[in-house]
Parts: sequence; structure tokens; C-alpha cells
Amino acid sequence: MKLATWNVNSLSVRLPQVLDWLADNPVDLLALQELKLSDDKFPADAFAQAGYQAAWFGQKTYNGVALISRSEPTDLVRNIPGYADEQSRVIAATIETAQGPLRVVNGYFVNGQDPESEKFVYKIQWLDALREWLRGELAQHPRLVLLGDFNIAPEDRDSYDPEGLRETIHHTSAERRQFRELLELGLSDSYRMFEQPPKSYSWWDYRMLGFQKNRGLRIDHVLVSDALKAQVKACAIDRAPRKWPKPSDHAPVVVTLDL
Repeated sequence: MKLATWNVNSLSVRLPQVLDWLADNPVDLLALQELKLSDDKFPADAFAQAGYQAAWFGQKTYNGVALISRSEPTDLVRNIPGYADEQSRVIAATIETAQGPLRVVNGYFVNGQDPESEKFVYKIQWLDALREWLRGELAQHPRLVLLGDFNIAPEDRDSYDPEGLRETIHHTSAERRQFRELLELGLSDSYRMFEQPPKSYSWWDYRMLGFQKNRGLRIDHVLVSDALKAQVKACAIDRAPRKWPKPSDHAPVVVTLDL
């Protein structure tokens, strides 16, 4: 079974790319972030024609998340229960597998903009709320995957310039501590469970030949619960779509589970 996460940076612009990628990479579930469209504009019919069901939580112009899956997503939750938030950032659902139900949580984590800004305060508060909610989700759903655009480079090796960017956004000690605290809930970074090429990133700035010079960050992650850890067989970043015309600035991350 394959699951993937991809920040598409506007689904209305990149729907053809997403459909092409799914045709070449028929994953069982694809988590999308930054849809940038309202619920009534979501292209459910296009995914249905490709053989997928969809659950989504949109927002005009900004944010928005969706789960595209082979099986019907059930027990849907949108945003973090108990945390008041006007932004569409989280969608969770249960999907059936041969080994039983799998809980999937797709998040478009807060960017934070600058460590001295109010948006950074919002980021830390949001992460605190997410962690506490996930604690209960894991108790109820031991087989859980948390994936999405985390907007956190958890280690120095996840950044093209760890010294020059130290304590800047995505690299701060506070953000990295939040990432570690998610792992301490009983989650593992599936990408780091395997030997990986050095300087492997999932996001590159559009500016200053960021992709061509591999000036990137690894900020898109797939975390798996302890109950699934033994079933993880591979995890990889698919750089190919980043080479396409008018691409998203993110690349898909794909995890393979023996389910």
C-alpha cells in the first residue's frame, strides 16, 4: 500500500499535473495541501473519473487540504477539534486496509513567516493544539499516519544552508522541538527509517534557481505510529514533478506500507 503527500500550491492550476502523476503513480491515498480553492470548486468528478474518492476542506485563495483515496474515507474530522481556527489546515479520515482500519491525518502546518511575528506565535499554539489532539487520536487509532507539509526542517541535514539559516523560520529551536514532541507521541519519521541520498529535499524556492541549484528544504513529512513502524518498507521523494513546466514548489513524498 502506498500513501503520498504533496503540497500542490493551487489545485486549480495543477490538477492536470496531479492527475498525470496519479496515472503514473497509482497510490492508494494522496494527501494534498494548499488547494487554494473553496469547497464548491473542488474537482471531485475529475478524481472520480480517475478511480478515486475524495474528501476535502477548502478555503478561497489560501490553505485547503484533501484526501484522495481508493477506498471511501470515513469518520471525517476537519481542523483540530477544540481549537478555534479560521484557516483550513487539517483533514483526518479512516480508510480500510486488508489489515484493518488506518487513520490518516493530513495537515498543512502553519508557516509562521518570521520567529518574531504574531504568525509564529500562532504556529506554536497551533502545533501545541495539534499534538494534544493527536495524543487522543493515537489512543483511539493506534494505526495512524500523520503526513503533510509541516513547514519544519527537523534537522540540519534537512536544509541546504543549516548554518546560514539557523534560527530562521522552519529552522528554529522551537519548531524543531515541536517536531520532536510529535515523535515522542509514538510516531516515527518514515523517511529517516532508510538510507537516503545526502541533500534530499522536498521544497525549493521558485526564485534564484532554487531547484536547479538544489537550494531546498525537507519540510514535507510522513510520520507513522509505532503500530505501523514494522510495516514501513520504503519512503522516497519524487523530484520528477518539480521539473515539469509551472510546477508546485514542493515534490511528492511517497511511503510504502506492507498492509
